[in-house]
Amino acid sequence: MGRGLNKVMIIGYLGRDPEMRYTPSGRPVTSFSVATSRTWTSAEGERREETEWFNIVAWGTLAEICKTHLSKNQQVYVEGRLQTRGWEDETGKKHFRTELVANEMILLGDRRRDQPHMDIEYGDEDNNEEGDYAF
Repeated sequence: MGRGLNKVMIIGYLGRDPEMRYTPSGRPVTSFSVATSRTWTSAEGERREETEWFNIVAWGTLAEICKTHLSKNQQVYVEGRLQTRGWEDETGKKHFRTELVANEMILLGDRRRDQPHMDIEYGDEDNNEEGDYAF
């Protein structure tokens, strides 16, 4: 079987402040959401807009950096791969969630007031997840 490609790049705005947790082994994992929007003109000449929400997960050092430097309404570039995970709740119902597992993040636009005005780029070569986790 040949090699595949799973690479996602988005630019958007954080919908909420990042939340950081730790796996049972102590590895940090941070989650947040990013909204991207696109606009177009319909055949009738009306201007339309559509927003897509992405669930982002960052691991290890990148998780710590995202928690420290990101906040709601901030513009960000995130690069990584899509991953769908499934689990069963206490009633036996199956759930699925597709997430962008980040391996790179670049702050864009306005920064927090306490951050210097400069582009900050972070990558995490060691972003492999550990076992199951819950948010």
